[in-house]
Amino acid sequence: METLDRNIIETTMKNLRRNNMAAYFVETAAEVPALVESLLHDGDTVTHGGSESIKECGVIDLLKSGRYRYLDRSAAVSADEVEQLYREACFADAYFASANAVTESGLLYNVDGNSNRVSAILYGPKSVIFICGYNKIVKNLDEATYRVKRIASPKNTQRLGIATYCSSAGECLAAGSDASYMCDGCNSPGRICCNYVISAKQRHKDRMKVILVGEQLGY
Repeated sequence: METLDRNIIETTMKNLRRNNMAAYFVETAAEVPALVESLLHDGDTVTHGGSESIKECGVIDLLKSGRYRYLDRSAAVSADEVEQLYREACFADAYFASANAVTESGLLYNVDGNSNRVSAILYGPKSVIFICGYNKIVKNLDEATYRVKRIASPKNTQRLGIATYCSSAGECLAAGSDASYMCDGCNSPGRICCNYVISAKQRHKDRMKVILVGEQLGY
């Protein structure tokens, strides 16, 4: 269990803002929907990537409330419909995701397989809103790499039922202890670690919004 250190929260938020990202903090997951509501407008087109964090804090229920045009990826029944939703997400007013890791220096680290999520993070939606439990905060990119290879990727492949090395072994084939191992991994056709994105100083101020939560959320 991670112990909440408010100095780390404050440092991380300061550095996110220095990188032109809006930063917010709430004590509990139950407070997230009200904050998200304040960041949206009625009628906004909204959607999200695959994220346990978003599910755990009740944001999806808000997005489905009827106040917004919700692009519901769970409603797609064919591969073509899924692909269309991924493309429409690029024109959303707000795209929701969680980061795989947030460094204390104000970097967002995201790893993706299909890469519709990192694509939307990088360009397209007017606003990208990250919801990150305190467990996602790490010291640096070495620790970010470590948590993806030993925590996030194994748990996500197990959740999705994908047959990869990390799914069965509980850690990546290349689970080194620093960022030099960042892009190393298995050759499985179901590999979920294909594109690696580090978001640093942003050109468009406050397009990226990071909500830090004083509880553990997701992987």
